[in-house]
Amino acid sequence: MTVLLTGADGYVGWPTALRLADQLDERVVCVDNLGRREWVEQVGSVSAVPVDSPADRFAARENLSFVEGDLADRDVVAGLLDVHEPDTVLHLAAQPSAPYAGINGERALYTQRNNVSCALNLLHGLHEAGLDDTHFVETTTTGVYGAPGFPIPEGGAVMENDGERDHVPFPAMGGSWYHQTKAFDAGNMRLAAADFDLDVSDVRTAIVYGTRTPETDDTGLETRFDFDYYFGTVVNRFCAQAVAGYPITVYGKGEQRKPMVSLEDTVESLVRLTERGHAGESGTVDVYNQVTRPVAIVELAETIADVAAEYGIDAEVKHYENPRDEDESHKMEIDNDRFIDLVGGQRQTLEDGIHDVFGSLVDHRDRIEAHEDRFLPGVLVDE
Repeated sequence: MTVLLTGADGYVGWPTALRLADQLDERVVCVDNLGRREWVEQVGSVSAVPVDSPADRFAARENLSFVEGDLADRDVVAGLLDVHEPDTVLHLAAQPSAPYAGINGERALYTQRNNVSCALNLLHGLHEAGLDDTHFVETTTTGVYGAPGFPIPEGGAVMENDGERDHVPFPAMGGSWYHQTKAFDAGNMRLAAADFDLDVSDVRTAIVYGTRTPETDDTGLETRFDFDYYFGTVVNRFCAQAVAGYPITVYGKGEQRKPMVSLEDTVESLVRLTERGHAGESGTVDVYNQVTRPVAIVELAETIADVAAEYGIDAEVKHYENPRDEDESHKMEIDNDRFIDLVGGQRQTLEDGIHDVFGSLVDHRDRIEAHEDRFLPGVLVDE
């Protein structure tokens, strides 16, 4: 059995690789173009937690192998699939930042070309290699749903028009050039499942928080932790601001609720899905809303300030003009029954995840303080 894990050098990819190596008696082929390291450097930032070189990382487990390759190149994908013939493709590779994609037209175009090409090459590559029995899993994003004023289902929705009803995919309303790439991927996965009879799982990932898993602790090989405006998730960025003695920057009222999930729950669900396989009928797409609960941004900031106090940090919460066009009072509701069943119940609460973050970051305060100008938008991007 072979698992092809793409984006394996990333924030979620690396701890997922370690758990796959520990828990599954399968060969894990890890692929990455190391783009995340380059993109963060472009915006003048660093990982708050220093990370090892790819060579050192992937030598940590005997059943992990690493291939540096660009999945936007069809020949690279064809070669990988021909040589390794994976039983599962766990596709985590993407340019994942909405703010980075929104810097200018060049980066928006790069993000869309890169992300859509990677997924499409893998889907067509599996079919062309005769690997139609391979389980294709992609982490898309809850951001494809937008911010509707009614509960979001886990998968499709019932649409009624002129007295007729049908079950249809939930409409894609991505709010950024990045989120639209995942909407394109969701549509392409549905088409590939139907045309190629592929088994596909679409895991719609929420905002991920946390720094550690048991495997990163055991090996001492930590995952990266981005905290800048462009690549730091809101939870991780707020924690880094508190550690640096910088105000926690809430945009606008902060009453908008955002879906969130811990790194631990994210990794565990992906490993379980790889182990369990596709749950639905052959040639269909299973959708999982990878979220434990939506949290108001102001509630998040106050929770982080409370935990910071336990570490002797006096964190100040300040409100700033919102640079984003969003409903600041949106109360997101999102179904997650299938995801919770998959992961076996929430494994880490928001508060526990924040404790983990502070436990990791306090030793790297100087590194964060040296880059505190990266917390806010509008900074120059290195060309």
